[in-house]
Amino acid sequence: MFTSCTLNEFMQLLESISVTFADLAWGPWLMVLLLGGGCYFIFYSRMLPFRYFRHAIHILMGRYDDPDDPGQISHFQALSSALAGTIGMGNIGGVAVAIQTGGPGAVFWMWVGAILGITTKFFTCTLAIQFRGPDSRGTIQGGPMYTILYGLGRRWKLLGSFFSFCALGAMTPLFQTNQLVQLIRESFTDPQGTFAEPTAAFGFNLTVGIIIACVTSAVIFGGILRIALVASKVVPSMVVLYLLSAVYMLSVNYTQIPELFALIIRDAFTGEAVAGGVFGSVFVIGIRRSAFSNEAGIGTEAMAHGAAKTKEPIREGLVAMLGPVIDTLVVCSCTALIILSSGVWQITAKTGVSVTAAAFDTFMPLVGNYILIICVFFFSSSTILTQAYYGEKGLGFLIGAEHQHYYRYLYIAAILFSAVTSITVVINFIDGLFALMAIPTMVSALLLSPKVMQEARRYFESL
Repeated sequence: MFTSCTLNEFMQLLESISVTFADLAWGPWLMVLLLGGGCYFIFYSRMLPFRYFRHAIHILMGRYDDPDDPGQISHFQALSSALAGTIGMGNIGGVAVAIQTGGPGAVFWMWVGAILGITTKFFTCTLAIQFRGPDSRGTIQGGPMYTILYGLGRRWKLLGSFFSFCALGAMTPLFQTNQLVQLIRESFTDPQGTFAEPTAAFGFNLTVGIIIACVTSAVIFGGILRIALVASKVVPSMVVLYLLSAVYMLSVNYTQIPELFALIIRDAFTGEAVAGGVFGSVFVIGIRRSAFSNEAGIGTEAMAHGAAKTKEPIREGLVAMLGPVIDTLVVCSCTALIILSSGVWQITAKTGVSVTAAAFDTFMPLVGNYILIICVFFFSSSTILTQAYYGEKGLGFLIGAEHQHYYRYLYIAAILFSAVTSITVVINFIDGLFALMAIPTMVSALLLSPKVMQEARRYFESL
């Protein structure tokens, strides 16, 4: 049995390994692939997704829905499921991490990543429908691994297997569970942050983790239909509650908003808020947090949109491009402005979601913290549910769909582990795996981009 000292030493070793892993994975080559690929998609498509934004809204609202189309869930449910996987701790705790480690300027590079992510999602999610195919049980599936298999051919299958293997770890709910447990602990039993180290409150964290695991099990064993049903009910209402709270808090200090935007833009190119004033650090941190927030180019979103009921790949690509707009340009921006206007990011020793909670408490004493708890609980829960589906699809591709349900047990075990580990371990572990998943996703999308534009010309000529 570990002593407290031994457990702390083990945690420090994990932190060191995770930081090294993430830094190596997010090397310059990956930035070129993600950002260069995003720029290529914008110019190659002649900004096509931006020009059909209104049409995308009409598709989302069900104007073109046909219950006889192939697939499992509606356009709205597909976007809700994808947003359930992205709108969560990445938009609340992840933004706080970005500001604390990269300064206000990191927010600017999150915006850049989101704008490029709009066209990236259009291409990757169009391909998820265009080249979806049967799994080993004959069920039609979509996602980067199936895009690679049915779009590029079987000689590329190893690349799809690499994506699926990385997804097994990346889709575990490490960050969501870790931050949810931290917020619950600090809100109800440790408001002063006495137990900053997870090992100091091991018993409490494990107990909360067990409760989360039990609730999660009740939903994920119902598959994508149950997950989509829950997500379509929970996500829109929580987004509205969070944004209404944000509008109230920002209206209190509305005179500061122009100054905050100026601070974000200035710091984005100077890196003054980062130790040593390193511009490169701000840039990398902002792009990493943007990818964590909206997952454009990572490939996870394509697995949710690949289940949509439609015969038209372009329609789902247009719906998917709304994701970065909602989760990064809107939700993340609100979170960033709240944290920056409160000033807590400069004076608190807390990390992650606790910084956002302190900002909420500054503007709305007594009630702000509880509003955030409600939003975080449902955001985290919806993300946890959706990522379980993604991981199952990855395992199904590797060993057969008839065996993919075994991933659920690994998933529940990951919830318990993340409840008792540190934020440094989980965020760097996920960052590194996201970077590796981007390689097959972006490579396949770039190679198959002519197929997307050929399909786009056919679709828009037929309207």
